[in-house]
Amino acid sequence: MFNSGVWKPAIRATGIPDGRHNGMHVLRHTYASVLLDAGESIKALSAYLGHADPGFTLRTYTHLLPTSEDRTRRAIDKALGEVQAADDEPGAVDGLETA
Repeated sequence: MFNSGVWKPAIRATGIPDGRHNGMHVLRHTYASVLLDAGESIKALSAYLGHADPGFTLRTYTHLLPTSEDRTRRAIDKALGEVQAADDEPGAVDGLETA
């Protein structure tokens, strides 16, 4: 009911044509991509989206998963950034730089 009773009338009121490219479908994909990028599990996302099978969620949203290189880089940047912040002193150089 939210889509037909609230979302579409709000979109139309702005003068934007309603359609798949700016409807609830896009909001659903945005929700999924934000959670996946934040590290949420496929199993949890599947439950949040109301899917009975996490395999379906994985097949549907695989293209939204951040690459392992991105996750690895962020994890290392975070770990080194916290250590580096404690060791930041003028003249203290450890030769490490985060991406």
